[in-house]
Amino acid sequence: MYMAYTTNPHLPTIRARAVRLYREGQSLRQVARYTGYHYATISKWVAKSPLSGVNEIPTQSSRPRHHPRELASETVRAIVAQRLQHGRCAEVVHEELRARDIVVSLSSVKRTLERQRLVRKRSPWKRYHAPLERPQAQKPGDLVQMDTIHLMATPASRIYVYTLLDVYSRWAYAWAVERINAVQSVQFLKRARGRAPFSFRMLQSDHGPEFSMHFTERAKIAHRHSRVRRPNDNAHLERFNGTLQQELLRSLPTDVRSINQALPAWIAYYNGERLHLG
Repeated sequence: MYMAYTTNPHLPTIRARAVRLYREGQSLRQVARYTGYHYATISKWVAKSPLSGVNEIPTQSSRPRHHPRELASETVRAIVAQRLQHGRCAEVVHEELRARDIVVSLSSVKRTLERQRLVRKRSPWKRYHAPLERPQAQKPGDLVQMDTIHLMATPASRIYVYTLLDVYSRWAYAWAVERINAVQSVQFLKRARGRAPFSFRMLQSDHGPEFSMHFTERAKIAHRHSRVRRPNDNAHLERFNGTLQQELLRSLPTDVRSINQALPAWIAYYNGERLHLG
């Protein structure tokens, strides 16, 4: 963790100015009286600044470089190696190390993984999704699932197909786009609502960035998220995605225009003519 001696945002510039005044001919005491800092502090700034001069001398961390009870370097390497071998969480790494008779606390494993930048932290921009109870689909629109299919257009680029399915009636809709985000998700939802023969009362999606809180606020419909790493929560739509890829997308060129030209006829066939086992 970064711990600074000071949080004054102007101090790096003040240090550089003090060093510049000293090198222009003023004494340490004169610079100290001008800046309000002790002359010994000015002397340390001068020693740290390169002779070529800088516009700022940044504030360094006050964190100690060593601790009398710090982990041995061999233990740190063992933690990192165990993490990289299987990519498991800190709890699993801790148990695997204990099985190898490497004594280290779970908190030390977590701190080591964090310091080695092996922990994927939650984005500060990702807002909390309040959980909503899953409703019983007793009529059309009670629960409408949304998802995206990712298709490789070239080895270095993708296109995306938005999909939507009503759990009760199995009415479905899909549309291809070149990129996905909250704005595209709202536009797709408007297209689907304009074509659906019923109103939507509850949406369900995964935690993809295209279904973030920004989408929830703009959709103006109750929106719940499935459990993390639980694709079975969206099982009806996942089955539809597989059918769509097998019966249509695999036989088309991987470009947005071709897919969107073929989708309306196939969606009409799926919703109105195709026999369903249900």
